[in-house]
Amino acid sequence: MEIFITLLLAGLDALKDYIALHVVTSLIPAFLLAGAIMTFISREAIIGYLGSAANKVSSFGIAAVGSPFVTACSCTVIPIASGIYYGGAGIGAAFVLLWVAPASNILALVYTGSILGAGMVVARLVAALSVSFVVGAVMLFSFRREEQQRTLTFQATRGRVMTKRDIILLLLLVASLVVPNYAIQSGPYLYKVYVWAATMAVVAIYAWRVKSWKEIKSWLEETWWFVRRIFPLLLAGIFIVGIIGAVLPEEWIKTWLGGEGLQQSFLATLIGAITYFATMTEAPFVDTLMNLGMGKGPALALLLTGPGISLPSWLAIARVFGVKKAVVYILTIIVLGTLVGWVAGFIFG
Repeated sequence: MEIFITLLLAGLDALKDYIALHVVTSLIPAFLLAGAIMTFISREAIIGYLGSAANKVSSFGIAAVGSPFVTACSCTVIPIASGIYYGGAGIGAAFVLLWVAPASNILALVYTGSILGAGMVVARLVAALSVSFVVGAVMLFSFRREEQQRTLTFQATRGRVMTKRDIILLLLLVASLVVPNYAIQSGPYLYKVYVWAATMAVVAIYAWRVKSWKEIKSWLEETWWFVRRIFPLLLAGIFIVGIIGAVLPEEWIKTWLGGEGLQQSFLATLIGAITYFATMTEAPFVDTLMNLGMGKGPALALLLTGPGISLPSWLAIARVFGVKKAVVYILTIIVLGTLVGWVAGFIFG
């Protein structure tokens, strides 16, 4: 009974710290940004730019750069990627989205920065985008004959992706995320709240002036969809992370995940590839392991593959895209995740 109470308190302490320091200045603007992206960006135009007949370099680039704004974990991104793929997007671009969106989306990046620092955010983003082009190329080469047939079937249609007013609104929302968390590096947390309140007031005034009530309502409904799907899982994940931090032997972490070797990166990648992480739960988990002795290279590998793929997503990808595509994709990610962690170990070391 005493052990149960100790573990319960460890989980509740982790929740308390998380809610006190991250919900207001990180999660609220991040959810609003995710909802705005889903509401104000033309999905039809994006599909046109990612189509089978589109230039592969440009379609990979658009998919890679746009994917961080699709806020989803390894399982929830599959319907988005499959919808784009079966709607006409090329296999390379679809799998770029399938990888980058969970591995390096805007919610995860902001939260990673608030916990692990700006350096890890930059490393995570650069690594995810770099790996994405290799993933797209491997999938395209492996299934090039099938892709040639699809090119004859789908025709790309391009249109306006966003209006100038929408771009300004999204930039203001990005500022409401970045400014409070990075401009205020010292002093009471309340200082961040003051800055957050000021930036959110600017967002609210601008939205009220340029958007109709119908558009604002749609935006809030999309935002609530993200909150409803992600926030409960996030709280559960934080609670579990607190318990893991209390029971995990420090010596085990130092032995198997400490240092920056290829073996440590492979093990971290394998843990991430099998375990399911809801969006943003990977950052506090990695922070816990790093405090116990995990190396920075393996930490980056786990940050990428943890939300990027998981055992449940293996099955879902095989069902939606076919077993062959699932096997090629998963093996590619495991190899690349291991190499990224290994190389990052040298850089961080």
